Amino acid sequence: MAEQKSFSYRQAGVDIAAGNALVEAIRPLAKATTRAGAEADLGGFGGLFDLKAAGFKDPILCAATDGVGTKLKLACQAGVHDGVGIDLVAMCVNDLVVQGAEPLFFLDYFACGKLQPETAETVIASIADGCKRAGAALIGGETAEMPGMYKGGDYDLAGFAVGAAERGSLLPRDTMKEGDVILGLAASGLHSNGFSLVRKLIEETGVNLDDQTSFSDKTFARELLTPTRIYVKSLLSSIKAGRIKALAHITGGGLVENLPRILPEGLCAEIDAGRWPLPPVFGWLRDAGRLPPDELARTFNCGIGMAVIADAARAEKLASEFKSAGEIVHRIGTIVSGEAREAVVSGDAGVWGFDAPWRAGGAS
Repeated sequence: MAEQKSFSYRQAGVDIAAGNALVEAIRPLAKATTRAGAEADLGGFGGLFDLKAAGFKDPILCAATDGVGTKLKLACQAGVHDGVGIDLVAMCVNDLVVQGAEPLFFLDYFACGKLQPETAETVIASIADGCKRAGAALIGGETAEMPGMYKGGDYDLAGFAVGAAERGSLLPRDTMKEGDVILGLAASGLHSNGFSLVRKLIEETGVNLDDQTSFSDKTFARELLTPTRIYVKSLLSSIKAGRIKALAHITGGGLVENLPRILPEGLCAEIDAGRWPLPPVFGWLRDAGRLPPDELARTFNCGIGMAVIADAARAEKLASEFKSAGEIVHRIGTIVSGEAREAVVSGDAGVWGFDAPWRAGGAS
C-alpha cells in the first residue's frame, strides 16, 4: 500500500500549545481584576459570580455585549494594540451604568487567523486594565484561532458584561421633566465609533499614522486610537444616591441619536454646542472630510462621551462631584417639552468652526 501522509491540527494552522501558553500568561492579569463575588481564575468551562457576596439583596441583572468595530483595523495597521481592550470593556460597561447597573464581571472573545502570542497578550492585558477601571472581574473568555477566517495579523474582539442593580433603582427614572439640566462628561477622544469614516479620510488625505499631528504632541495613530473613557466609578455613587435621573452613553449617532433613547414621551433635549470646545481631533476630521454640522454631530461624540440628566437644583453640586472624581464637566443643555422625542444640537456662527449658525437633529 502507498504510504499515506499524516496530518496534525498544527499543520492545519491551529497551535494548541501556543493557546495554552497564552492562557497561562494572562492568568495573573485576570486574577488582578478579582472583586467581591468573583474568583477570577481562568481555565474552567464557565465563570462563576456570587451576587450575595457582592452585597446585593434583591438584584436585577443587566447584560451588554459589544465590540470595537473597525477601530481594530486601524490598530492592526498602526501596530498599536495596548488600548483596544479598554475600548472593548468601555463599550459594554458604559452601557450598563446608564441603566443604573454596577458592572460585576466581564468575558472576552478574541478571534484571529494565526495566534500571535505577544499581540494577544497585549490586547488581553488592556482588557484586564479596562476591567480594573470599571470595577468588574474578568472571569473568562475565549481565544479562537481560525485559519482562513482572518488574514495576516488581523483579529476581532467581542465583549460581554453583566451588572446588577437593586430592584427599583434602575435608570432612567420616571421623574424627568421640563427644565431638567443636561450635563456632559468629556470624552477622551473618538472613543470607538465612526472609524469606517476615519479610515476613509486617512486614505483620502494620505496621512501617515506614524506622523505627529498638527494639533497635538501625539502621532495620528496614538491620537485616533486613544482608548474610550470608562465613566463607571465616577457615576455609581451619584446613581445609588438617587441624584441622577437618566444617563446616555454617546456612541454612534452622537448626541442627536443617543439622547432620544432615554427621553419619555413629550420631552426633548436642546443642546447648545457653544457650551464646550470641540476637541481638535474632530476639527481635523471636519476639515479632512469637509463634513457639514449634521454629519459631524451624527457620526461622532464631538467631545461628550456621557450625558447626565438631573434636576436643575442639583446640577451644580452634581457637576462638582464629577469634577472631584476626575471628570471634565460641561452644562450642555436642557430638557424641554415637545411632541416628538428628539435631541437638537445647535450652534451660533463660529461654533465648531462653521461660518453660519447651524442645527443638527430634529427636523434639520
